[in-house]
Amino acid sequence: MSVAVQPGPADALRPGTAAKAARDVVVITRRNLTRTMRVPEILILSLAQPVLMVLLFAYVLAGSFSLPGSGGPDAYREFMMPGFFAQTVALATASSSSVNMAGDLQSGMVDRFRSLPMSRGALLTGRTVADMVLNAILLAAMVVCALIVGWRAHDGLLRAAAAFGLLLLMGYALSWVAVLIGLSVRAPEAAATSNFLWLFPMTFLSNAFVAPSTLPTVLRWAAEWNPLSATVQSSRELFGNPSLSHSGAWPAHHPLALSLLWSVVIAVVCRVLAVRRYSAMGL
Repeated sequence: MSVAVQPGPADALRPGTAAKAARDVVVITRRNLTRTMRVPEILILSLAQPVLMVLLFAYVLAGSFSLPGSGGPDAYREFMMPGFFAQTVALATASSSSVNMAGDLQSGMVDRFRSLPMSRGALLTGRTVADMVLNAILLAAMVVCALIVGWRAHDGLLRAAAAFGLLLLMGYALSWVAVLIGLSVRAPEAAATSNFLWLFPMTFLSNAFVAPSTLPTVLRWAAEWNPLSATVQSSRELFGNPSLSHSGAWPAHHPLALSLLWSVVIAVVCRVLAVRRYSAMGL
């Protein structure tokens, strides 16, 4: 005679189930956040560079830039801040995800996680979720700095919240790029150096600080279709800040759709590649 065994509460949380995987992600996220908060210099230094850049552009270089149809340095300060918001998220994400992932691999911390009955993807997902929380903290601090130099959101709280949501979504997508890099190099130093190879072209070959129309044809096309450009342009429109959308290119007229598309595609593709890399390493 066979006896049917009814699944109990423990079975619902056995390794591999969705509930167990979610709990593992929360644990790893908490671990990464605690690790960062215990070294506050990480947050301070992550914020120091963008704040100094904002002050430099706002009070030293703003007079050298002009926006068509807009007036003077004040207009440029509002124009530049969405670009700095996006740059802060991108740089903080890359330096955190790639370097910390490479550091965990080198130190053997990942081997310790392997001995635990935890979801395989939790280590990677927890890393990216923790970075999204840290990005939210950095953005809050950057908003204070932006208000000091004269930036304002003119179209209401809901549209401003939507803009910050887009920025965080882009940061989450880029964190998967950084995780993939962290899994692909042998040392944290190599991960830090690798970030410059993709972050700086993406940041400066965009509409964050200058109009793409001023660039040569090939570079203009790259800037217009840049994921960062789409997010920055969408943020400017949602904030009600000065915007240079005079181009006839499709991205200039549909930045919100392009920003969402880029973020989803980057996150999905890089997550798949990161998980494959993680599995191929026998981790």
